[in-house]
Amino acid sequence: MDLLMGWGGQVARGVVTTIEVALASLLLGFIWGILGALAQLSRWWLVRKIGFFFTLVMRGTPELLIILIVYFGGSVALGGLSKAMNNAGGFVEIPAFAAGVFALSLVFGGYAAEVLRGAFLAIPNGQIEAADAFGFSWWDSFVTIRLPQMWRFALPGLGNNWISLIKDTSLVSVVGLEEVMRVSAMATSVTGEPFRFYLVAAAIFYILTTSNGLLVAMLERRASRGERELAR
Repeated sequence: MDLLMGWGGQVARGVVTTIEVALASLLLGFIWGILGALAQLSRWWLVRKIGFFFTLVMRGTPELLIILIVYFGGSVALGGLSKAMNNAGGFVEIPAFAAGVFALSLVFGGYAAEVLRGAFLAIPNGQIEAADAFGFSWWDSFVTIRLPQMWRFALPGLGNNWISLIKDTSLVSVVGLEEVMRVSAMATSVTGEPFRFYLVAAAIFYILTTSNGLLVAMLERRASRGERELAR
């Protein structure tokens, strides 16, 4: 008996697309998070305000709404830009994958910025002062002292954000990207078996989130191994 009623190949491709969207959003979102955290810790008032505004908007706006704004608003913006450049305006459609990744990366970056800001502040200030006393540049101090140490403080929060990001990939189905939820909806409409395919989708997300949760826990133990050795 074919559990997926001939839809196994499409479901497998949907899983691959879901993983691709999640990983691409994670990488780009981490960049937004770093920039947002550093902006909030900046010595310049205007930069700090921009950083706080970014996190406030991203954390206060529903993920689905951000996806729709990026997809349709981006299309309108590109259409206007095309018209301004060659006087041949029109609707310019943004690829669903690019729109989904960009929108989810902004959401992840908004939450990650707060986590990373707290992680940077948790680093003992004496170490930064010692680096300054030894003539370290800002970049050298950031790469050799701040960035390696902040992982231990940031991993629990970033891990939770990563799990949420995996689940949020289901929202990009609204712009037509054929990930797990979109394929499940298509299969349901053809076969008339909603319980079967949505249960399969739930099982897939459970496997993805659980396996990644175990990976994050392993990374947390590895990052804190020095403290455990000192505590003995």
